[in-house]
Amino acid sequence: MDRNYSNWQSFSNLLLFLLPFLFVGWLFDLFWPITTLALLGLVCWHYYYQQKLIKWLWQSRTLMPPSAPGSWSYIYDGIYRSQRRSQKRRKALARLLRRFREAAEALPDAAIVFRADGALLWSNKLAQFYFGLRWPDDAGQRLSNLIRHPEFYAYMNEGNFEEELTIPSPIRESLDIEIRIMPYSEDQFLLVARDVTQVKRLENLRREFVANVSHELKTPLTVLQGYLEMMDDPQQTPPAMLKKAVENMNAQSTRMSNLVDQLLTLSRMETPSDDVFDHEVDMPAMLEQLQAEAKRLNEAKQHTIEFQVAPVRIYGKENLLRSAMQNLITNAIYYTPEGGNITVSWKRVAGGAEFSVTDNGKGIPAEHLPRLTERFYRVEADRNSASGGTGLGLSIVKHAIEHHNSQLDINSSLEKGSRFSFRIPSGLLVN
Repeated sequence: MDRNYSNWQSFSNLLLFLLPFLFVGWLFDLFWPITTLALLGLVCWHYYYQQKLIKWLWQSRTLMPPSAPGSWSYIYDGIYRSQRRSQKRRKALARLLRRFREAAEALPDAAIVFRADGALLWSNKLAQFYFGLRWPDDAGQRLSNLIRHPEFYAYMNEGNFEEELTIPSPIRESLDIEIRIMPYSEDQFLLVARDVTQVKRLENLRREFVANVSHELKTPLTVLQGYLEMMDDPQQTPPAMLKKAVENMNAQSTRMSNLVDQLLTLSRMETPSDDVFDHEVDMPAMLEQLQAEAKRLNEAKQHTIEFQVAPVRIYGKENLLRSAMQNLITNAIYYTPEGGNITVSWKRVAGGAEFSVTDNGKGIPAEHLPRLTERFYRVEADRNSASGGTGLGLSIVKHAIEHHNSQLDINSSLEKGSRFSFRIPSGLLVN
């Protein structure tokens, strides 16, 4: 249809409609009555198609316009074309919005869009998981009312978003959430949040590790330094004191050497070089060697140590398994009061083979059990000075058996003793 519908066309169509009536009125000398009737009929005709237009716009569910002659055909066609263009634009915007939301949902971070007044506009699913939001139910509500935390409330009221904010999740206190807010239009802001729980945990572990290593090394170094200052003038130092000083310095240097060796062992365990299935381990032979070592360590304690060893061989890393079992046996000997009973067992059980060390010592309080495998963690603060321990033994055990798809099981009761065990799965047993 011609889009250039001009005023002249409208006037010419009106003139062509009226000419027959004007001629008949002039011919019968009824010019004005017939002209009035013609104009009245024209008004009714326009009113009829006007009502069809209203019905089509407000009641009809079809996009196609009704048929109409004359100028109404141009009107209907113009509205139809405008609706088609609007529909295409809406579809294009809907596709763009859908792609934007899909991209936002694929982000590894939580995303929230809100207005300058704090009203929530949109949030992805991860934001709903972190903060307990419900979109679109919460749309229009203030963000500071939805994320209830004093620091976040103050952060929003201050309006200075140059620095990030870290708060615990309002619905999951175990999660630490880092929040960044960025303006991206005149009155809209984008909030991006990510889980930094693991990062903070690793940072705390690093800080504690550095502090513990510094403390463990500082004590023997202080002792060595004191004795060296005392020995500046050997002639003024009695021979008996010199002998004691040398003995203590040897003990402290041995302690530092053991600490460094255990730290290196832990480092190697965290980055294994080969697969545990590549090597066959003769467990009975290795336990026989450990029994001989335990007998030498037990000379001062005079424990009754019983070894119950089944002929079970496994696939694994011999050095890791030896280190794990040696630490468990050594701990039982050191921390069990003199004359105690210790049982070392290696046997086949349902689902694999189990190694265990059981003693009748004074036991470990229940509140300490979850943290025993942490580096440098001690039940008693003075144990290191009494026994020479570094607090790394059980951490080494934990890492060693984790490489064999196992985990350390600890059972202990006060004044009744303790049992440390781990189970090697059947897939690592030599058939």
